[in-house]
Amino acid sequence: MTSPAGDVPKRRLLPVYAAGFVTAFGAHSIAAGLGGYAESQHASLLTLGLLLAVYDGAEVVLKPVFGALADRVGPRPVLLGGLVAFAVASGAFVVAGNPALVGLARLGQGAAAAAFSPAAGALVARLTPRTGHGRAFGGYGAWKGLGYTLGPVLGGVLITVGGYPLLFGTLGGLALAVAAWAAAAVPVVPPLPRARQTVLDLARRLTARGFLRPTATLAGATGAVAVGVGFLPVAGAGYGLGPLATGAVVSLLAATGALIQPWAGRARDAGRIADGPGMAAGLGLAAAGIATTTVLPGVAGLLAAAVAIGVGTGLATPLGFAHLAASTPAERLGQTMGSAEVGRELGDAGGPLLVGALAAAVSLDVGLLGLAGLLVVFAAVVAATARR
Repeated sequence: MTSPAGDVPKRRLLPVYAAGFVTAFGAHSIAAGLGGYAESQHASLLTLGLLLAVYDGAEVVLKPVFGALADRVGPRPVLLGGLVAFAVASGAFVVAGNPALVGLARLGQGAAAAAFSPAAGALVARLTPRTGHGRAFGGYGAWKGLGYTLGPVLGGVLITVGGYPLLFGTLGGLALAVAAWAAAAVPVVPPLPRARQTVLDLARRLTARGFLRPTATLAGATGAVAVGVGFLPVAGAGYGLGPLATGAVVSLLAATGALIQPWAGRARDAGRIADGPGMAAGLGLAAAGIATTTVLPGVAGLLAAAVAIGVGTGLATPLGFAHLAASTPAERLGQTMGSAEVGRELGDAGGPLLVGALAAAVSLDVGLLGLAGLLVVFAAVVAATARR
């Protein structure tokens, strides 16, 4: 699973990391301002929900397709094409000058991100020796975490200064800059010879423990982050905290995860953390963080929850990706990464949906405890299968 050239200098990976920043920053910078957009356009809550979902929906459908394409033609051209397409979708919104087209622009951005996200994951694995997968994916996750952290803040600033045209124009320019950087710095990674694959072969590989264990971990970790971002502010508002304070709590969660991921990756490569126990421990910590908000009231509970969720997901995520790369044939990395990303997207949507449904039926505490219990089950299954 190494590159043909051996140990690739870190500078060759930096533009790949930056591509992860683009998709995270693009998704959250726009999503954070869609509530104000919907209000200004007198749109319904259903319309707002559709605008929020269309980006992730495009990724769920298309990531496996573009992942398989990366295996066929090589991940580098898919990465570059996706970044250019992201820039085109962003720029088209600016040129059109019609605020009503924001949904169509997000659909285009989501489709483009569906191309370069699995290609970036495959490149991280192909350009890094097996013994360095943890560190490499830790760095990739940290850059994505930085995008999640800065997206709502900088997106709000750009929208305030110049409206959505400035935000989309900035995203388009950023994607083009990263594409040019990647074209200059990322080496060519040729596609590898592949044996003929039947539908049965694909099904067998996607139901093997080597795929299901890390994918369930990534889905659970992503769901925990989504719930933390969405529902910690709700809990904070119940304690009388304003948007500034609850926003700081969310930023603490994202920043903690971004800081922990490189450390977790290095510890994994050094043999201090094994994949199975580490993934299970990360999910357990995230579950404990979510449950904390129900037993420790006030600001202290919110801060403890944010740190625990950040540490848990920051531990589980790079281990999940590194384990996935280690258990996947190099010639199928794109397809596998794309399929695993679908699991992440389902966790991103399913976590808040579960908590929201239970909160509407009973209470927010019951909703949070429901997700915490599900994460504990995931952690137990991951630990048990790892021992086997």
